[in-house]
Parts: sequence; C-alpha cells; structure tokens
Amino acid sequence: MSTDANTRTAAPDAVPAAEPEADRHALIRMLIVVSGMFMITLDFFVVNVAIPSTRADLHASSAAVEFIVSGFSLAYAACMLTAGRLGDLYGRRRMFALGMVLFTVASLGGGLAPDSGVLIAARVLQGVGAAVMTPQMLAILNTSFTGPQRVRAFTAFALSMGIGATFGQLIGGVLIHLDIGGLGWRTIFLINVPIGLASLVLMRRFIPESHGSGRLGLDLLGSLLGSLGLLAIVFPLVEGREQGWPAWSWACLAASVPLLAGFAVRQHRLEQRDQAPLISLTLFRERAFSVGVLIILGFFAAMASFMLVLALYLQDGHGLSPLTTGVVFGALGIGYVPAAFAAPALGVRLGKHVLTLGALVVAVGYGLLLAAVAGIGVDGPSAWVMPGLCVAGMGMALFINPVTPTVLAGVSPSHAAAAAGVLSTAQECGNALGVSAIGVVFFGVLGDGHSLAYAHAFEWSVAVLAGFTVVVAGLAQLLPGPAAQES
Repeated sequence: MSTDANTRTAAPDAVPAAEPEADRHALIRMLIVVSGMFMITLDFFVVNVAIPSTRADLHASSAAVEFIVSGFSLAYAACMLTAGRLGDLYGRRRMFALGMVLFTVASLGGGLAPDSGVLIAARVLQGVGAAVMTPQMLAILNTSFTGPQRVRAFTAFALSMGIGATFGQLIGGVLIHLDIGGLGWRTIFLINVPIGLASLVLMRRFIPESHGSGRLGLDLLGSLLGSLGLLAIVFPLVEGREQGWPAWSWACLAASVPLLAGFAVRQHRLEQRDQAPLISLTLFRERAFSVGVLIILGFFAAMASFMLVLALYLQDGHGLSPLTTGVVFGALGIGYVPAAFAAPALGVRLGKHVLTLGALVVAVGYGLLLAAVAGIGVDGPSAWVMPGLCVAGMGMALFINPVTPTVLAGVSPSHAAAAAGVLSTAQECGNALGVSAIGVVFFGVLGDGHSLAYAHAFEWSVAVLAGFTVVVAGLAQLLPGPAAQES
C-alpha cells in the first residue's frame, strides 16, 4: 500500500523533471551543430589574417597563398552533394562524426605543417571534412527540432556563419598576437582540435541517429566529373597566372567544358532512369532556382575574394599586425550583427527586394572603401576604412540571412530539399572561384609587390567586386514575385 502511494505521489514530479532534461539535451544538440558550423566558417575566413605570417614562415608563393584559401572551398563544394547522400544512406550522426574527425585531424595537420604543400593538403582535407559535416548538420536541425525551436535553431545556425565570417579575422588576430606556446599563426588551426574532440564525445549522447527515406544511389562517376570540372577551372586560374599563362593552363580551361557537360549528361540520364542523380536538372526549369544559383554564386565569389584582398592590403601594404588587422575587420561584424537581426523581418516585408537592397548596400560600402583608400594609400590612418567596412557588413547580413529562404520560397516544395543542397554547393563554388579569379586581378596589378602598389591593386580589385555586387542586385529582381510563387 505504501509503495503504491509513494509511486503515485512521485509520478507527478517525474513529468516536469523530464521536460528540463529534454530542453537541456536539445540545447546541447543545437550548440554542437552551431559550433560545428562556426568552426567551418571561421576556418575559411580566419586564414586571411594569417597569410603574411604564414607566407613568411613557409616561404609560400602567391599561388600557394591562393590555394591555401581556395583549396578549402573547392574541396567543400566538390564533396557536398555526395556527402549529403552518404548521410541519407549510412546515418547523419555517423557521417557528422566522420566529418568532425577529418576536420579535426586536418586542423592538427595544418597547425603542424612544415611547408606550404602540407598546409594546402590540410586545407583540402578540412574542406572534405566540412563538406561531410554540413548537410548532416542541416538535416539534424531539421529532424530534431520542431516549431519555434526549429526557427531558433536555424537562426542560431545562420548567425554562427555570419559571426564566423565577419569576426574571423579578429579572432585570428587575437590568437596570433597571443602567440600561445610560440606557435603564432598555427594556433588558428590547433584551436579546432579540443573543440572537435569535445564535440565527438558529446554528439553520441545528445544527437539521435537518423537516415534518409527511400533507396538512394551514390553517383561516384558524377561526383568525379563535377569535381574534375571545377578543378580544371580553378587550378589554371591560380597557377596559370603565376607561370605566365602557359599552354596547359588554357588546355585545362578548355577541358572543363566537356567535363562539366559530361556531368550534366550523367545527371540527366540518371534522372530519366528514375535513379538518384547528385543534382536534379529539372530544378533548373524553375526560374527561382536558376536565378538563385547565379546570385549566390556571384555574391559569395565577391565576398570571399574581398576578404582575401583586404587582408593582403592591410598587412602587406599597410604594414598592420594581425591583431590590428583583425580589429579593422571587426568593423564588418559591427555592421553585420544588428543587420542580421533585422534581416528576417525585412525579408518577410520586402521579399526578393531585400536581396537587391543588401547587394547595393555592400556596393556602397565598397565605394566608401575605394574613396578611403584613395585618400590614405598605404601610409594614412587605417581607421578610415572602417566606416566602409561597417556599411558593407550591413549589406552582407541583409543578403546572406534571407537569401536561401527567399530563393526557396519560389521553388516547388517537392524540390526544396534538393535545391537547398545545391544552393549551399553554389556558395562554396563561388568562394573558390572568386578567390581564384580576383587573384588574377590583384596580383596582376601588384606586379613586383612594392608596398605602394598594394593600394592600387586593392582599388582595382574592389572596383571589380563592387561591379559584381551591382550585377547580383539586378539579377535578384529576376526572382519570381509572390504572385508567381503562389501560382
């Protein structure tokens, strides 16, 4: 009798006790995923502030510098779609863990790299690990959270990307300035090791396993064709300029056409046979998707390459330390964070026009930068560039935060999941191609590398990038409006 009574009185207390535990588990799960995305974004951008010290320490050429930056994105873009299929087939938590292992090992390799070749290899492996992780993280957030929790989780995910991009250089500058253990620039990679190990320990307990529905094939041939096609574009853009555009560089660029055409034919045939292509080509029949790919590719090509040339101008041209460079870069974050909180509401109110607004604000920020650099060259006060950076950061937030939901709003629901994966791939392709292409402009104008030439090279590069963002602003107007989406 007394046992029954005790059980009955204890039972009501057990229900509310379970809810805080479930909330705590959900919070930890979200933190694991968000920290993973923050690490990935940080590691793409943080390397910019370490380029001068890395180049001096490892005696790296300008081509090696571009590969250190773009190798990460190229591997990321090439592996993303394949990685998403692997998660559906073998389990998202399992592939998330595998990606974290690759990323952590690569970070350790980058931090211990004895030369630029090893560092490039580590960066490529980091990109592979990041690609394996990213689609799993998105799927975990989508399947583990519902209602307002899901909205908060995806908002935190997007914010982690923006903060990692805009404050990455400041974080890198602080780490290099602290010179922990005399490791200098190497700490920007080694800091990932304890974070990665902690995430691996926690994810088994707090992240449930999940798989995709249905039978999905793995198109290895398509992945190979797509990866080789991208490499045939990026490699000659980087190495060809360094070697004076030899015949092989033009042959590579020409070879990219049949490789990418072969990739498209392969995807079309798999789709006709009702198999599982990496990209469903029927997506490109939807105007929202086709335009969305173009604007994301163009915007992120301009943004990633801007971060690179700004770091080179401030450190190699202006002679700033990594810490001071990071502080100057922090002006981007000062503009980005408040605009990021305003962007969702503006996206609902303005629809596709918020993307045009964001791109134009970035272009205005670049214009302010050009005026500042024309006035200060490489000798004046570097603080003059900060207002332009703050404005550009605001525009970046107004574009980045709403771009995916705005584009997907015009895509039919049956294609939404596949479209989201391709848009993420387009972003990383833009990062890699932008860094490679703007290197042709920047280092071409720079010539022999005299410090006074850095201002001139930066001005030319930013003028080109401002033009890119204006074109993106115009292309955003080609997205279908609300009436077209409803029909």
